[in-house]
Amino acid sequence: MLFYFHLVPEVCYPFGTRSLLSICADGKLSYGYSSFRGRRATMEDFYDVKISKIDGQTVSLFGIFDGHGGSRAAEYLKEHLFENLMMHPQFMTDTKLAISETYQQTDSDFLDAERHTYRDDGSTASTAVLVGNHLYVANVGDSRAVISKAGKAIPLSDDHKPNRSDERKRIEDAGGVVLWAGTWRVGGILAMSRAFGNRLLKQFVVAEPEIQEQEVHEELELLVLASDGLWDVVPNEDAVSLARMEEEPEAAARKLTEAAFSRGSADNITCIVVRFHHDKSDADSSLTAGDKN
Repeated sequence: MLFYFHLVPEVCYPFGTRSLLSICADGKLSYGYSSFRGRRATMEDFYDVKISKIDGQTVSLFGIFDGHGGSRAAEYLKEHLFENLMMHPQFMTDTKLAISETYQQTDSDFLDAERHTYRDDGSTASTAVLVGNHLYVANVGDSRAVISKAGKAIPLSDDHKPNRSDERKRIEDAGGVVLWAGTWRVGGILAMSRAFGNRLLKQFVVAEPEIQEQEVHEELELLVLASDGLWDVVPNEDAVSLARMEEEPEAAARKLTEAAFSRGSADNITCIVVRFHHDKSDADSSLTAGDKN
């Protein structure tokens, strides 16, 4: 069962933009997203948000999935990743383990579902899961999560690039090679070192996530999750600065995607902004602002 409601209707803007503002029913957070096709002919970015109650406790899940070589892998993650995670028997008791196992099992499920096709597309996944006052950020690929903590931009994920020394060693230890082909690529093909899908490179391009845990307290203001269409042209500090200018997270997400486009991003651009409310008056102020739209 979902426990959030929409304050403004989902609308479509030029160039395929979609944006939304919602507030969680318990008032502890509000979120908005903006998804922008940009200069690409097709849209391979997907996103997902789920707010639910499990064992009487509200859990919030946010995800960005940036496809490459096609959209099927990213779409599959939108359809299945969070559903699989919430069904994991240890989701509430050992969330990190549940996330890690669910990422890798969902990757296996996708590869099995696509075994009779000739496609070999893949996807990133950058997700944030809030259970109680613990925020778990998991990443595979080069989408990214950044928080604003007392006004300071702090990345909660490290991009999985083949030229990262630890990633290069892992790939080479598995028998792979990292080659320069315009940028560093696994086997001279893929410009990221971890991904869902990519069957032909699966021995080297794993879907095991790196996970960081952050306690939610008063200094934690907001979270930005976005595809590399944003991060390629908007540094972490700029993203936080722009997002903090807006009271409503939907307006912040839209500002970020528009900034990326205006700075020349050639990719799809998708962004989720989550604002944390640490007292009732803060949540009420956002609710009032949302009602004015």
